[in-house]
Amino acid sequence: MPTPNLGTAAFALRDASRPLLILGPSLGTSVTALWKDVVPQLADQFDVVGWDLPGHGVAGAVTPGSLDGLSIENISEAVLAIADQAQSERGDVGTPFWYAGVSVGGAVGMVLLENHPDRIAGASLICTAPKFGDPQQWLDRAEFVQAAGTPTQVIGSAQRWFSPGFINMQEGGKQEIALRLLGSLQEADRFGYAAVARALSNYDVTAKLGNVQAPVLVIQGADDAVSPPSGMEPVVEAINTNRPGSARLEVLDGVAHLAPAEAPTATANLLRDFITSEVGKGA
Repeated sequence: MPTPNLGTAAFALRDASRPLLILGPSLGTSVTALWKDVVPQLADQFDVVGWDLPGHGVAGAVTPGSLDGLSIENISEAVLAIADQAQSERGDVGTPFWYAGVSVGGAVGMVLLENHPDRIAGASLICTAPKFGDPQQWLDRAEFVQAAGTPTQVIGSAQRWFSPGFINMQEGGKQEIALRLLGSLQEADRFGYAAVARALSNYDVTAKLGNVQAPVLVIQGADDAVSPPSGMEPVVEAINTNRPGSARLEVLDGVAHLAPAEAPTATANLLRDFITSEVGKGA
């Protein structure tokens, strides 16, 4: 199928004097809604560009049938094109860039690590998994959302995305954060959401875990029922078997499935330390 149309959010794009970090969203969120409180903590040191899934955020509506056969590999190629465009503006086309993605955004990161090892300087895989549950559940959800719309997913997503009590907390603007993300879900195009759900039904990289060459930081939420930390332990182990010490797992307490939203400062600090330490090794 043709390369899918992804939205692009150039949060901070200047020149090649700073590392380039590409940020990816989760299904049902826009990259801006998800990463809003992290970006300001990173933009002073890095150029930061985000991407949106088809029909999400700034990507625009999806024509019915236009995404038939969509795969995570297709999305990863479109993300690579966004990186190429950003690097064209920076003047460093073709050089390795840094990547961080949540859930399906993390799945895209794993495919990029596998298929384009020469382009990824390092990746943070956040609240993600090498496979997401039973394929049929994704096909069923895709059919339902395509028929009834994304607002049907609000209650279930609120339960999956956030740690217990988060959505009702006024402290620290947590309720506003939850409402912002659930709002992005309601605004997502039903055909785009369904196409990505179908792509997830065919996603499984468990047999490829040992092929990763770049450094990897895995960030998982202790309360994440969608992709619990135990699901990424084999990923870290497989990477470290071939390249000892190149991958590590960080588990955030009180966090469920959307770490950049629930724990923005902790997520930003982990990303900053990861990238700067790896850049320092190559200096």
